[in-house]
Parts: sequence; C-alpha cells; structure tokens
Amino acid sequence: MHDGWIWGMHFGWWVVWILVIVGVVWAINRAQQGGTSSRPERETPLEALKRRYAEGELSTEEYEERKKRLERDQ
Repeated sequence: MHDGWIWGMHFGWWVVWILVIVGVVWAINRAQQGGTSSRPERETPLEALKRRYAEGELSTEEYEERKKRLERDQ
C-alpha cells in the first residue's frame, strides 16, 4: 500500500547524500585554490621584493640594492 512512498523516500535520501558529497568535494577544491580563480597570477620579481620588504624580511639597504639590480637587468 505504501511501497511507492517508501521507494520515493529511499531515492530522496540518495539524492541528498550525493549533493552532500559533491558539496564537500567542491569546498575542498575551492579551499586548495585559496578561493581564487582557477588561474593564479604570478608575482613579478619586483613585486616579490616589495612584499618581502614590507614583511620585514629585508633591510632598507638590501631592498634598495636588489631593486637597482632588478631594474638594471631588465
């Protein structure tokens, strides 16, 4: 008497679990990409130098010397 309703519920749960699995896989892929587009932009050497200087990895003298060398080599 209720066979159609039971099979419908069974199918519905399969759909729910498939959607959950797809959502988890999508979230993991998105997290691995850092939430950016699929094609990450590359940092130029001058941008990397500026970032390292801003983060305090380089002294002002080191920054100026390396900047001059990069500009000269271009």
